Amino acid sequence: MSGQAAGGLLARMEGSARILALVKLANVGLILIWGFAVTYVFVRVLPLTEFQAFLLLVAFGNFTISAEFGLTSIIYARLRRYWLGSGAEKDDGGFRLEEMGVLFLFLGLLIAGGVLILLIALAAGGLKTAMPLLFILFFLSACLNLPGLLAKRALAAVDGNFLWEALDCLRRVMTIALLLAILGGLDPRLSVALQLAVSIAVIGYAIALVHRRLGMRGAHWFAFRTGGGHMRQHYLRDIGASAAFTMSDILAYNAPYFTVALATNDARPMLLFDFFFKMSRALSMLVRAAVEAALPRITRAFHAADHARLRQLMGRALGAALFFAVGASGALLLAGRWLFDRLFDGRASIGFTELLLIDLALLSLAVICVSVYVQAALGRFPLLLRRSLPFLAGSSLSVPVARLLWPQHFDTAFLSLYAATLAGAAALHALSLRRLIGEPS
Repeated sequence: MSGQAAGGLLARMEGSARILALVKLANVGLILIWGFAVTYVFVRVLPLTEFQAFLLLVAFGNFTISAEFGLTSIIYARLRRYWLGSGAEKDDGGFRLEEMGVLFLFLGLLIAGGVLILLIALAAGGLKTAMPLLFILFFLSACLNLPGLLAKRALAAVDGNFLWEALDCLRRVMTIALLLAILGGLDPRLSVALQLAVSIAVIGYAIALVHRRLGMRGAHWFAFRTGGGHMRQHYLRDIGASAAFTMSDILAYNAPYFTVALATNDARPMLLFDFFFKMSRALSMLVRAAVEAALPRITRAFHAADHARLRQLMGRALGAALFFAVGASGALLLAGRWLFDRLFDGRASIGFTELLLIDLALLSLAVICVSVYVQAALGRFPLLLRRSLPFLAGSSLSVPVARLLWPQHFDTAFLSLYAATLAGAAALHALSLRRLIGEPS
């Protein structure tokens, strides 16, 4: 196949929302498989005490990744306006190619800081393991998701969604194979080192594609003074709002883990929330895949002030999200008790009322996810911060209020309040989306 023909085929795939959605959903499936495989493999090859330390490492890796505070979303929003040639991008100083280098430097420093903390924890005995090299390699492999996120968002901004998803699917398949090879006798350290090499190669190639599409020069990646000065001058407000929103969001979704632990020693309320959390993570990944497949058209319609097209696309995105939520809710009503029992080894049970509450929470979450993903892509971070604060308050108060008012039915009461909080947050986000559809870009 000639280069021109290959380019035409790639453009047609990139332009098809259905193909893009399918490849994104395939990638979501591979991410879920990889997450399961990590637990499946390492719980079998590590002693129990080592595996417990490994879980702490995984949690620390997740926290490090979340510490980018949504900066890649800001870059996506600005680069997308630049790529589409929207006049709105001139209002805040416009995107400059040097910004890419500054963000890459920030992510590198974030990874270096995480590695330094990990080394101190290993040296001081705070994280005890007989395989420190394995832990360091795995942490580095996890942290590569930070430049991977930059590559994903940057390629998506320049109409390279399909390219990234195809590359990432390839990376996931190879890393899953290398992970499972540990069960066949491959040294875990060698497996993780090879996974690290695969990720570096794929993400490096994706960054090179961004470099070529934007017509960048090598000097752009190292002009930190120019890029940093431009960012400080024109969108410190967005950076602050994005960082505050990210922290608020993380706290709101995770607060019940800590408040339940403080409120009671009974394991059931914690298991109920953990069950909801797992279901919500799976749903949010599916919704993100569907929304991201539509984002190229949504952002184009918004910046072109094509309100009729924007309403149509937003309706489809909400419809897809609610389709996934209704499907998940129906599946939970049919098999939720069985799944809960298998997942937690029969250590607690879940009732029909609690399954209904989780279903309500999932339907609300679908609306919230669509709003957050779309508005972050449009750079509306101050609005997202305002919308997240009532959710944070309700999430933080649901456990103590339930404990105070309904101590005899604490587990069901706190889950009811949490579901009501999500429903209220969904109503606020629905109002924001309604206003978004009718306002100029």
